[in-house]
Amino acid sequence: MKLTIADSTYLKDSITVISELVHEARFKLNKDGIELIAMDPANVAMVVFKLLSSAFTEYELDKETEIAINLANFKQILRRAKANDILSLEVTSENKLKITLKGKSVRIFSLPLIEIEESEQKVPNLSFPVIISTASNVLNDAIDDADIVAESVTFSAEPDKMMVSAEGDLSKASIDIPADDLTKINSDTKASIKAKYSIEYLKKMIQGAKLANDVTIHFSQDYPLKLEYKVVDKVLLSFILAPRVEND
Repeated sequence: MKLTIADSTYLKDSITVISELVHEARFKLNKDGIELIAMDPANVAMVVFKLLSSAFTEYELDKETEIAINLANFKQILRRAKANDILSLEVTSENKLKITLKGKSVRIFSLPLIEIEESEQKVPNLSFPVIISTASNVLNDAIDDADIVAESVTFSAEPDKMMVSAEGDLSKASIDIPADDLTKINSDTKASIKAKYSIEYLKKMIQGAKLANDVTIHFSQDYPLKLEYKVVDKVLLSFILAPRVEND
């Protein structure tokens, strides 16, 4: 295999975000592109990543391939890629991932391929009555506001607005995001929907804003949350986060 990408930003930024949640990962490579489905070590969050073959300037793949690597090490190498560098990926006969950065100089790194014991992950089939699309920075600001007062945040939705709220021992935060030209709310129900999630995880996930200006938010009553960042014909990065259930 030999894969070459002229704009390494999509790969670089995606791996930076994913490595916050997952330490080692298995990538599947097929004619459509590179795909990763992984759970974080605590089994609280799932990451789904697709970098489409159309994002590459060269995409040579003899057969479907799987490679597993340490993401922290991969991230460190990708950080060395400059804006105008052309990045190539190859698997060598020594069972290593060869990463070439071509700019004013040619820099070559190799990363050992590893074995991952865990079984293959499948994306769960989830049904969401509420789907909200908004600007990534609108969600980021709301999470940053909530982070000041608490460790968890409640998402709720009505047909005309989304609410983000948090409550600590003494402090509260409440953010209303009205439906407008920027924020679209699609809801199958007239009832108010509410669910609580970990801010610690959300702060890692909303870094997907590095990739896309918009985010799609899917949730339901006390149900997993799905965040999706997408650039058409280039990249998809989505997260599924288990809800926090209060023990009364």
